[in-house]
Amino acid sequence: MRKDNHRHQGLRSQLVQELIVKGIQDEDVLAAINTVPRHFFLDEAFAEWAYTDKAFQIGSGQTISQPYTVAKQTELLEVKKSDKILEIGTGSGYQACILAYLGCKLYTIERQEELFHKTSALLNAMKFHQIRTLFGDGYQGSERFAPFDKIIITAGASSIPSILFKQLKIGGIMVIPVGDTSSQRMLRIKKISNTSYIEEDHGNFSFVPFLGGTNTLAAARF
Repeated sequence: MRKDNHRHQGLRSQLVQELIVKGIQDEDVLAAINTVPRHFFLDEAFAEWAYTDKAFQIGSGQTISQPYTVAKQTELLEVKKSDKILEIGTGSGYQACILAYLGCKLYTIERQEELFHKTSALLNAMKFHQIRTLFGDGYQGSERFAPFDKIIITAGASSIPSILFKQLKIGGIMVIPVGDTSSQRMLRIKKISNTSYIEEDHGNFSFVPFLGGTNTLAAARF
């Protein structure tokens, strides 16, 4: 495990101030950003840039979202300690750790098998034991552990997936970027009934595409 020194902590504090200027207000979310060491989730070659408000490639065609995006999605999710949350797109695990820091029980799905194993090992080493990592197709969600109080999708979808909406509790919240491959609108969906919801638009963002299926290690060799 890498070191988390005073310099890293100082850079996180500066990042928090930058996020406040950009409009993040939830003090618990800001505390999570100020605590979770983002440089743990990046290749050491990029460690010096970990606390800039930028996204980075993490392999397998995936990215670690910029801190503002992570903070904004988390703030929109209105996390409570009693929540059971489903995250679609584990990626580096950074967003998962931010959510887990807030005290929820988190289930997170990754479709890239290589990334799933790498991130699961990192989260275990960081002792985030309240995070349950799952390998699978995010479009299918997790019927086994449903229903969920909250669902967060960290990839750009063309529409709201009906299976995920079904796995959300009535009264629950889904945060999902929806749009084309170049830009999406960040939507907060509040489920009113099994067939209806309230939709809020929270502006433009850019994510990697939300893909179905899985990419196994065996498939990646060919």
